Amino acid sequence: MSTVTFGTSGYSYKDWEGILYPPGTRQADYLGIYAQEFDLVELNFAYYKMPDAALSRRMAACTGDDFQFTIKGHKSLTHEGNVATVKRDADQFKRGIDPLFAAGKLAGVLMQFPFSFHYNDVNRTYVDTLSRQFGEFPLAIEFRNRHWQRQSVYDGLRDRNITLVNVDEPQLPGLPEQTSLVTAENGYVRFHGRNKENWWKGDNVSRYDYCYSDSELKEWIPRIQAMALQAATIMVVFNNHSKGQAVQNVRRLRDMFKKLTSNACPTAECRINNTQKETGNENQI
Repeated sequence: MSTVTFGTSGYSYKDWEGILYPPGTRQADYLGIYAQEFDLVELNFAYYKMPDAALSRRMAACTGDDFQFTIKGHKSLTHEGNVATVKRDADQFKRGIDPLFAAGKLAGVLMQFPFSFHYNDVNRTYVDTLSRQFGEFPLAIEFRNRHWQRQSVYDGLRDRNITLVNVDEPQLPGLPEQTSLVTAENGYVRFHGRNKENWWKGDNVSRYDYCYSDSELKEWIPRIQAMALQAATIMVVFNNHSKGQAVQNVRRLRDMFKKLTSNACPTAECRINNTQKETGNENQI
């Protein structure tokens, strides 16, 4: 079975003091403390600000040899991007994260596309163009529109060794259904919470204000086990950061997963029940 790593989306939250960080901890010390308990973190600040090589170097230096990072792509690449600027923006982004990659600590570059990024020829071509810019960097893609959930997309990702991000989020019209697919060397699961009421009208705090129950977390254990049979590493990340709920939930799932898998063999299988094939431009996903 592959390695399963657990972590959270972001780590620098003041309201995590008393939950993960001792009260009064300097924010500069957060990552070092975080890395004492977890072996993976997803850096989401890079969506708003291009990553800086000096900062990446410092983060690599203050974490252990086995600690891993994933980093969210800048909004210019996923929400504002176009084929005319994608190479320029991707080059700037890569320069900022190169120290993490060089240190062997970059587990993934996460491209999270918005709900408004529809499945069509223009966007399919853009995804292919974007993926070509990252070469040897480990790329992961999260689609937030259900129309991307089709076999031809999964095949395209496998052909390019791009990781599909499986999500747990509210089951609302148009949002992706839950999957547990592996399309590359690594697998990826992101937990966004199931806050239906605030998903469309909330902000980046209230939208993810949700605490998973044990029964909801337990649903994912056989799925993660099945993914672990197909990939070198499975990354499990919680994005429900409000009030430290991500910390509480990742601890709980990690503990349950270790307990239930320590003396058992996986019983679930990971398959796609979709035989639909599509033809089109080879430069599309």
